[in-house]
Amino acid sequence: MNSNMSAPWTADDLLALGRSYQGAAVLAAAADLDLFSPLASAPLSAEELARVLQCNERGLAVLLDALAALQLLEKSGGRYVLAPGLGALLTPGGQQSILAMTQHQARCLRNWAQLASVVKSGRPAQPIASVRGESGEQEAFIGGMHDISAPVAGRVIQAVQPLEFKHLLDIGGASGTWTVAFLRACPTAQATLFDLPYVIPMARQRLAAAGLNERVRLVPGDFYTDALPPGADLAWVSAIVHQNSREQNRALFAKVFEALAVGGRIALRDILMEESRTRPVAGALFAVNMLVATPGGGTFTFAELREDLAAAGFVQAAVLREDEAMNSVVVAVKGGAR
Repeated sequence: MNSNMSAPWTADDLLALGRSYQGAAVLAAAADLDLFSPLASAPLSAEELARVLQCNERGLAVLLDALAALQLLEKSGGRYVLAPGLGALLTPGGQQSILAMTQHQARCLRNWAQLASVVKSGRPAQPIASVRGESGEQEAFIGGMHDISAPVAGRVIQAVQPLEFKHLLDIGGASGTWTVAFLRACPTAQATLFDLPYVIPMARQRLAAAGLNERVRLVPGDFYTDALPPGADLAWVSAIVHQNSREQNRALFAKVFEALAVGGRIALRDILMEESRTRPVAGALFAVNMLVATPGGGTFTFAELREDLAAAGFVQAAVLREDEAMNSVVVAVKGGAR
């Protein structure tokens, strides 16, 4: 991409931008197939790996060569091995694994490929099934949220201190990444994690591994249709507002208002857009992601969030942390009865 705004675009710039999907598509396919895991154990030929993965040998050979060309694999004597460091990143048990997020990005790629149709019709992309099935997609989404949140959660929470609380309500808390970070930052507090029923076993497993099961109540439910568990003094709404329209956010904020204790606070973690809506760049592109994936989602300015919080009865809205991507934090206080 032309990064120098003072230089005119050239044909080569535009053609390079147009081809940039190719490497992403190769990586996405390999992640969807979980191709890297068998290669973490031993070098394999295309024929051997095709038997392991139950793939067409010709198709797999072409994909493997493309991965080697991109230096994600090394090829020698007709066999393929992982490039250095890749096992830690793109296998399920890797120490810094981002495999789940890479698989989720494959789903996003399938949606983005329909962007022109979405813009034409105003309707989200038609779902295209993954080779891993719907349950695999769900696990990749929840796992992907952990992949990107776990490295930054402690740092984000530290940056917004003092954010004191006795009882945290983690709305759409996924597998518990942020609940764990909050409870470690506040050792005397308790928490309630609220998410869809299929997510709860994943959360229970992560919280048990963190030694925090006794401090967390797990409540299955859907925040679009169900009331939220009452009594918390801090509600954490992490990476949720972007999937909603403003009307949906007002409805959600009203539910949070009702659930919070008097004087409780709501904290939103998400992208914050400048008034121009062209900065940050990550936010402008993420709005496209919501366009293709949701009926009304998008990215919002602080003024829009403040207005929607106020409509639900919240006061004293403020930005506690600004970030170029998903880790801005906005807080507001539960005012008097609406």
